[in-house]
Amino acid sequence: MTIPSSKRELSRAELLEHWQSEAESAFLYSKLVSKMKTEESRKALERLVKDETAHKQHFETLLGMMPTFRPSLRIRGLLFVANLLGPKFVLSLLRLEEGREVARFLREAKEGTTLLWLPRFARESAEHAQLLGRLTGTRGDPWHHNEAGGILRNVVYGFNDGLTANFGLIAGMIGGAVTRDVVLLSGLSGLVAASFSMGSSGYLAAQSQREVDANERNTQRAELLLWPEREEIYLATLYQEKGLSESEARTAAHRVMADPDMALKELAKEKLGITEEGETPLKEGVITGLATVFGSLVPILPFFFTGGRAAIITSFIISMAAHFLVGAARSTFTGRGWFRSGFDMFVVGLGIAIVGYVVGYLLTGILPTG
Repeated sequence: MTIPSSKRELSRAELLEHWQSEAESAFLYSKLVSKMKTEESRKALERLVKDETAHKQHFETLLGMMPTFRPSLRIRGLLFVANLLGPKFVLSLLRLEEGREVARFLREAKEGTTLLWLPRFARESAEHAQLLGRLTGTRGDPWHHNEAGGILRNVVYGFNDGLTANFGLIAGMIGGAVTRDVVLLSGLSGLVAASFSMGSSGYLAAQSQREVDANERNTQRAELLLWPEREEIYLATLYQEKGLSESEARTAAHRVMADPDMALKELAKEKLGITEEGETPLKEGVITGLATVFGSLVPILPFFFTGGRAAIITSFIISMAAHFLVGAARSTFTGRGWFRSGFDMFVVGLGIAIVGYVVGYLLTGILPTG
């Protein structure tokens, strides 16, 4: 969602833009509800639908009308991705969007802005981001840029590694003045090697995280056995911070603690950031491997259709463009400006192309060719 941050009155066009954003958020969350696996996660998305619908109605009041809603191409694309990969990927994107809203509010607060609505909207955006974090099994606050980024990060970095590695390899082949068939053979071999390497790394990383989470759960289970009173106090304090009165918080904490399984699940989620809906290691490995395949394909794609100078120039152009775009995408996790991040990756790609070409050229004169 987007919230107006201007210190002036919004124009009618701006109000319509914000209305469209809120309407799309409500629409998207409503479509994702049925795709969630548990009743708890469905209720969480229903809460977001309610909040976004209230925001939409707020802008309808300001506009004095109810505009006709039509889902944008972006929203239709996100729904397609949710059907293809499951809702977690899309929820990760939406979580990052909420995080960017919070970051903007925090910047305004640091600059001395004293808008009366700012604390409330900042708090709501933070709550939405944290809720989406629990649903996606992602720890930390997205406006701090210090968490892993989940499956979205696997896609970006898998694509980046495949692109960079194969671009350098193809540049070396071109420097060695090899034939088009050799370029294709080398590129496809690099694609297979890189995708299996990155896929297995993604699998092992996810498996290791799952083992760490299991160990943390076991530790939490032991804490429940050794000092249940302490854990009940922790939950009561937490519920008070979320807005319950002292008596209501104590009652809720006592009810949770009466069921050991529920208590473990609640404490694991609230204290450790561990949820039950994390991706399987196999799925993370497959997605990372596939992202690497697509990245590796970029430099060799022109050689499937043509050869010679045309293929070389086209490969260079689309590879450099892809480096810039993947660098810009990485800014989602680093917090840097998208242009600076994209430009840095562009320079890295250029350096890889130069080094790869020079090495290929030099080795041609050194290694035997017969």
